[in-house]
Amino acid sequence: MEHVEPGGSWQPFWLVAGALGLLLVMDLVLPGPDVPPLLWALALVAVLGIVAAGVLSARRIWTVRVGPGDDGAAPVLSVGRERVPLADVDTGHLEAVREGEAGVDAGAPVLGGGWSLPRGRTGLPLRLTDGRTVLVPTRDPAALARALLAAAPGGRDGTGSGETGASPGSPGTEGTLGS
Repeated sequence: MEHVEPGGSWQPFWLVAGALGLLLVMDLVLPGPDVPPLLWALALVAVLGIVAAGVLSARRIWTVRVGPGDDGAAPVLSVGRERVPLADVDTGHLEAVREGEAGVDAGAPVLGGGWSLPRGRTGLPLRLTDGRTVLVPTRDPAALARALLAAAPGGRDGTGSGETGASPGSPGTEGTLGS
């Protein structure tokens, strides 16, 4: 099962293109001095180029994908260029997050980089088997959690569904707030 959540939409590009097209039609239809064609061409290329660059960078940086890794065998979660093998995900904690019994550690880093979550995204708390917690930026946390649980392999070291197997309070199991 592959889950892909695009990091950006082409909608802003097409809205700006439509607005510029409307302005061009108004310039041709309305009386008065026309804007030189070279200026229109430069404006179209510059404005649409800037908007397209923003859309492409958002799609590359914030696209969330759950599916097979580069080798095609082990499933991974990728956000932009960062990849986390699903064997390293604590699925027990993820199930507790889905049920509202667990949350995120304060100061948890955003997977994919950045200081904070992108606008319009919610952070899905994801605890790794080494005890670290990261936030996965997503528009639909429930669908992403379902995809992660469906694609995650069984637990490592025979501990069940991805739990660390360490006792509470041992090194690597405490978050930033000691929980």
